[in-house]
Amino acid sequence: MSGQVEQTPSSAKQNAGQMAEQVFTNARIVTPDAVVEGAVQIKGGVITDLSSSPSQAPGAIDCEGDYLLPGLVELHTDNLERHLTPRPGVDWPRRAALAAHDGEFVSVGVSTIVDALRVGTMRQEGLGNYAPAVAEAMHVLQNLDLLRADHYLHLRCEICSPKLVEEFDSVARPQNRDQDETAPTEPLLRLISLMDHTPGQRQFANVDKLRQYYQGKNGWSDERMEAFIIEAKALQEEWAEPNLAAMKARSDAGAYAVASHDDATESHVADSLRAGATIAEFPTTLEAARASQNSGLKVLMGAPNILRGLSHSGNVSAMELAQEGLVDILSSDYAPAALMLGAFKLAEETDYGLPKAIATVTETPAAAIGLKDRGAIRTGLRADLARVYRAERLCVTRAVWREGRRVM
Repeated sequence: MSGQVEQTPSSAKQNAGQMAEQVFTNARIVTPDAVVEGAVQIKGGVITDLSSSPSQAPGAIDCEGDYLLPGLVELHTDNLERHLTPRPGVDWPRRAALAAHDGEFVSVGVSTIVDALRVGTMRQEGLGNYAPAVAEAMHVLQNLDLLRADHYLHLRCEICSPKLVEEFDSVARPQNRDQDETAPTEPLLRLISLMDHTPGQRQFANVDKLRQYYQGKNGWSDERMEAFIIEAKALQEEWAEPNLAAMKARSDAGAYAVASHDDATESHVADSLRAGATIAEFPTTLEAARASQNSGLKVLMGAPNILRGLSHSGNVSAMELAQEGLVDILSSDYAPAALMLGAFKLAEETDYGLPKAIATVTETPAAAIGLKDRGAIRTGLRADLARVYRAERLCVTRAVWREGRRVM
């Protein structure tokens, strides 16, 4: 990236914390298979032992009966955009916005964040092509060791945008334009999703819900809303197919996962499979969710949908899908605290049970984007951990460790 880092902090203290042996005892440890009351030992930033009995080791951290979870993994969050534009027309400094967003997520037990950034500017959107500057800020803050969670990039590809390919390449391969044009060079890129928000289908099959959302968000008149609908349909007709072909060429050469978005029919799912998708983000119907899972896609649903019991767009309830066993991954979407709360609600109100419910926000999303070194309390994996107190349908994160280093 083009950002220049003038200095880096001394890492001796951090490295010492990671290398030291630590023991967590008197914890309710959520493993992939069970909840174990016992102790966890870590050293060198990895989990070295798991015991079903308390530890008497000197200096052991007494968790006082709290849950000890793997650090949560977030694949699709729009929360960063809220920090970038805290009010309409307010353009917040990128690094400050990213740091605040990072702290918010760590405070709710998240240790790995795949930040969703839109590429493919549409005329009605005010942020413009903001993704390259955010990616640069992310590199700068990581080099300075100023981010507490691990951050990666998720590019939300608006396939009806005339600017999609140009804006995607400005992030995915900013320094490689004269070489193989299908080879991404951005090391933080872990996921792309293929989005089509054209009115009358997918997320906004209910056009009245579309009007309610856009007019409420943007203050548009009825005339402006109707003009937008006409324009959006024309853009889809002109740009969707060539953009999908361009994204397929890039994903075939890229080292990142591909997600569909808002599939509503079996035909949509078939199209997503041809595009190389392995994750189905927010299917809008029971039909599409079942077809996705039956085809081997990991079904990702919004934790706010789980908590509210319904979709804000009028689509299928995530709890309805969970009752059918059709939810593999949860995302906080627009509400960071929803991630852990949604997992506990899954555990308490469906047949998932706590280990499987916690896997929807830890091991399964990590594996879906190739991060097989984290997401579970298992010997040999990264010591990404969250100590959590659960009461009165609330989750209070008391502490978070990333690779054995306490970050909250």
